[in-house]
Amino acid sequence: MKILAIDTSNKAMSVAVTANNEVLAETTLNHARSHSGQLLPTIEQLMQQSGLQPSDLDRVVVAAGPGSYTGLRIGVTTAKTLAYTEDIQLVGVSSLAVLAANVHDTEALIVPMMDARRNNVFAGGYQWVDGRLRNVIQDRHIAVPTLIAEVQALRQPAIFIGATPTMREEILAQLGHGARFADDIAALPRGSRLAQLGTLLPPVDVDSFVPRYLRVTEAERNWLKTHDNQGSEHYVEKV
Repeated sequence: MKILAIDTSNKAMSVAVTANNEVLAETTLNHARSHSGQLLPTIEQLMQQSGLQPSDLDRVVVAAGPGSYTGLRIGVTTAKTLAYTEDIQLVGVSSLAVLAANVHDTEALIVPMMDARRNNVFAGGYQWVDGRLRNVIQDRHIAVPTLIAEVQALRQPAIFIGATPTMREEILAQLGHGARFADDIAALPRGSRLAQLGTLLPPVDVDSFVPRYLRVTEAERNWLKTHDNQGSEHYVEKV
């Protein structure tokens, strides 16, 4: 199976081309530039380096969230457009699962985190079971103290990915030696990991697929304050 994998869900952007689980080409960029200006040239370059045309692809796999609103829209819109125009399969994978896949420890709970400000994070809990990554704490937008309490309740060692220095102090104060921290490299998405996870999931409907933001935007919150009975559907389209 030939796969193009795209992750633009956070500051770092990663794109990979794989064939039957072999990595043909991969690029990860981690600097403050707009993904909108980098993504298409990166895809074109990697496809050329792989010796493939878009029509050769069987599947496009995209990090579906949570993460940056703008980044998610860029990645998902690009993936949907490619899947539609080339009539190939589309698969969405949790952005947190992509980070969790960077740590292969079968004895510990793996807790990927993305800073969502004000001592909140996007986070989930994952474990390797029979060679597959399983979600055991649901991905969501959560306060750091609440996340720590949920991890503590499971009574097992945990490896945290992406915790800021302040969060590390808070985690260690509550969990002590039960907590470990992955290095900074593990907090970067890898397109090849995304592709690997995407081979194990069924394709989605291209037309109805939307990112998983896991929280409303500030604009939506302001809308809801004055439109209690109308929801947010009239205000914003998810993609």
